[in-house]
Amino acid sequence: MYVVVIGGGLVGGGLVRLLMDNKHDVVLLERDKEICDALYAETGVIAVHGDGTSVDALKEAGIDKAEVVVATTNSDAVNLAGAVIAHSFDVPQIIVRMRNPSYQNPYRLAGATRIIRVTDLMVNQMMIFIENPKVRRITAIGGGKADVFVVVVPEGARVAGKSIVDITSDSRFPDQCVFVAVFNQDKDEFRIPRGRQIINEHDEVFLISPAEDIKHVVDLLTEKAQ
Repeated sequence: MYVVVIGGGLVGGGLVRLLMDNKHDVVLLERDKEICDALYAETGVIAVHGDGTSVDALKEAGIDKAEVVVATTNSDAVNLAGAVIAHSFDVPQIIVRMRNPSYQNPYRLAGATRIIRVTDLMVNQMMIFIENPKVRRITAIGGGKADVFVVVVPEGARVAGKSIVDITSDSRFPDQCVFVAVFNQDKDEFRIPRGRQIINEHDEVFLISPAEDIKHVVDLLTEKAQ
């Protein structure tokens, strides 16, 4: 996935490291040349020295082919400008770090698809949104150690027609992940699942899992049948 990260500070730098570790194509846009050089030396990330409010700098970073733009600076004004520019280039996912809640509506009007509050900001959460755009996070529990989230079972999914007990018996299904509810869109039916319940295409599946296991669960539930 081609990701442009605006800002290489504590949050942006941490995100760049995780994205690089997960083998994404990442370009960092950072106005501090020392930070650019340091992150390039550490991770090998392509680092563009420039401002997130500059169209030319964002073009140099490859915004025209970006699948995700993440604005992580500590300035809402800079992040807002980056979101506006990304939206003008029809970037599918635009994730912004918000410090001042009064910016929430401007961010939405600017086309931000995800707004992360500073008080709720975790790099793992950004990774969830980037790698699993179909996931809808409901809330964190256990002091942030786990998340309640929703994923839609796509058409042609390998798990469609299987029972929960069959799915959880798969060796790839994390031990600490639990099904908590299933909403069947076709029947408008919401159920607390038991082991024999069948999972169907288009079901909205509610689960609880540690953040680090969410990608594994989503990959399993959305994998297409061969």
